[in-house]
Amino acid sequence: MRWTGWAAAYVAGLAALVFAGAWVWWQPEPEARGTEANALWARHQWVGEPHSDAEYRALGKLLEENRITDVFFHAGPFEADGTVPPGKYRYARQLIEAVRKYAPGVRAQAYLGQVRVVDGHGVIDLDDAAVRERVLKTDAIFLDLGFDGIHYDFEPIYYDDRAFMTLMDRTRELTRSKGGLLSVALEQPTLADAAQPVYKALLPRSGALHYPPRPTEGFLRAVADRADQVAIMTYDVSLPTRSLAGWHFARHTRTTLELIGDRTTVFMGVPTYRPLMDWAEDLPVALRGIRRGIDDLKRPPKRPYGVGVYADWTTDPAEWARYRAAWPPPATESPAG
Repeated sequence: MRWTGWAAAYVAGLAALVFAGAWVWWQPEPEARGTEANALWARHQWVGEPHSDAEYRALGKLLEENRITDVFFHAGPFEADGTVPPGKYRYARQLIEAVRKYAPGVRAQAYLGQVRVVDGHGVIDLDDAAVRERVLKTDAIFLDLGFDGIHYDFEPIYYDDRAFMTLMDRTRELTRSKGGLLSVALEQPTLADAAQPVYKALLPRSGALHYPPRPTEGFLRAVADRADQVAIMTYDVSLPTRSLAGWHFARHTRTTLELIGDRTTVFMGVPTYRPLMDWAEDLPVALRGIRRGIDDLKRPPKRPYGVGVYADWTTDPAEWARYRAAWPPPATESPAG
């Protein structure tokens, strides 16, 4: 019993040191300002429902005020066979015309994805070549409608997913041929690449208990070499304090930009919602953490970088005001990225 008590006290002491160290690290105000290369995930209603001219004009104003350069308009999800029923995007052309009129220069991308079949669980089977071909035909429909790019969000995607990489190769050929962009949303990278094979050996890839689909360094580089833009879904951190949550955003910002910031445009995902089981993560914490991560860079990346706001349907005017206060540089400054 005595040894148990000593062990508990030792663990508690280590935890206290971690919390205290994180709190001290979190106090200085970041020097880095935000950038003018930023993205927004937008709700499906923009392509699936009619909108008035005033609503489109308001959207354009919002994008301009908040320095949004890319909008991922939800246009799917894919059906299991790789198609999207036309009725789901019947107002896409009107949207594209409105974006060009009221937000010139903003790239409107078709946000498409689905739950990927893994070990027999999921919706869309990317291992099926016929399904991948229909996905490409669907992508072509959206590009022909006037979208500036294709934004993929298939989940889960593991570091050894060859079918996904094949789809990325073929999609890149398609978007290049039509003068469009290819962007992709990925989970936050693994903290230790060596842990992924261990997780794979010990845990299944589906069900309630499964190993996390975290990109390894090699996988992230390979995706970055195929994509024009990579958005890292950095949110849902589930850490107990604001300083630890901020450290999470700072760490992933620094490591991701160092790893692929010279290869592709990077958007670090930030939440404008409060996760159900997380009382420490919010938009100001995320933005401050990302700025701290930028401060830690030895040099800025060669490609543009910024944040991806998730999402327009959870961002109220007060959240946008907090975003503008913490992130975009003043209008007289040049972009940081």
